Amino acid sequence: MTGTTGNQSSAGHLLRLIRDGRATTRGALQQVTGLSRSTVGHRLDQLFAAGWLREGEPAPEPGSTGGRPSTRLEFDSGHAVVLAADLGTRHATAGLLDLAGNVLAHTSGTMLVGDGPETVLDRLAQWFAGLLAEHGTDPARVCGIGLSVPGPVDVASGMVVQPPIMPGWDGCPLPDRMRAAYAAHVRSEAPPAVLVDNDANLMAYAEQRAGYPDCAAFLLVKVATGIGAGVVVDGQPYRGTDGGAGDIGHIRLHDFPEALCMCGNHGCLAAVASGRALAQQLTAAGVPTTSGSGVRHHLAAGRPEAVRLARDAGRLVGEVLVTVVTLLNPGVLMIAGDLASTPFVTGVRELLYQRAMPRTTAHLNVVTSRLGERAGLSGAAALVVEDRYAPARADARLAALAG
Repeated sequence: MTGTTGNQSSAGHLLRLIRDGRATTRGALQQVTGLSRSTVGHRLDQLFAAGWLREGEPAPEPGSTGGRPSTRLEFDSGHAVVLAADLGTRHATAGLLDLAGNVLAHTSGTMLVGDGPETVLDRLAQWFAGLLAEHGTDPARVCGIGLSVPGPVDVASGMVVQPPIMPGWDGCPLPDRMRAAYAAHVRSEAPPAVLVDNDANLMAYAEQRAGYPDCAAFLLVKVATGIGAGVVVDGQPYRGTDGGAGDIGHIRLHDFPEALCMCGNHGCLAAVASGRALAQQLTAAGVPTTSGSGVRHHLAAGRPEAVRLARDAGRLVGEVLVTVVTLLNPGVLMIAGDLASTPFVTGVRELLYQRAMPRTTAHLNVVTSRLGERAGLSGAAALVVEDRYAPARADARLAALAG
């Protein structure tokens, strides 16, 4: 994530302290930063002038012995909005959110990622224009656009890199293409910044922040058309060298040499245990199923064939997760996506607790998603907010506003 460093006494740095809750009064800011009262006041004036701060209920200073409580400083999450989209292989959701992640308006529908970036991004831009009009929001208030996509992403460039289930997207400069599509449908002085990340990464980021903020190592596994993992370490997504971390769906299994994966290889975990794979297996067994969402419906209805296959798939995923959990030692393992059902989770638990060392699982909490279908949107919006209000980025934006 860019823009996270800068002058430790700048207005952007003070904003970070306020947003993190480490210092929420003028006195606390002086104490934490060592800055003078007048310097803190000047920095805060910049933030108030930009509309980024507001005064809340008075709060007593730590160690206070009485007297008038100090005014509490709060980040004003309503001064701007974020547009976000969660793109799947066959379905997408778009939303308008405030800076605290609250969904102000949203829409969703069928969208085939295989139609390619030009078609998909143009339709997303139309959805964004509709959301702004529906909510009566001035496009000038949009501080950024976040995109969640079902493939590996080089976050620095915003490019999708060799995505097995996104034909035609490899190497596409998504930020530039999204901005161009947005400009074609939304009247604004300049299209906002666009940030892109993998869907499992963003779901993990949102779920960890919302439900497990004190978990130092958080692991989310999304099992849908494909299988991917998102890892959050010390509150930050771990993406690896170029965005490839967590692509566990393409780990090879020894017992399935004939199973052809969408990546072109044989024996991948996703080729036998994903929602797409189970849909094919159900269809072959006489239960016509077109996708992972279809498998989900069968599981919700308690269809015996789907229950049996989901439990078997959970065991296969659990076999891979034994190694992953041993390596990462997470405090929380969250199962999400179309197959996040009791039979599947039971299968994961069976293999995980059977094969992993007791030390590895002693403090492991295996859970399912809390945010559900909102996780991708929430994560994409949080990605934008954390980037646009990171200290160095915030200072640059304040300077531009002052200029």
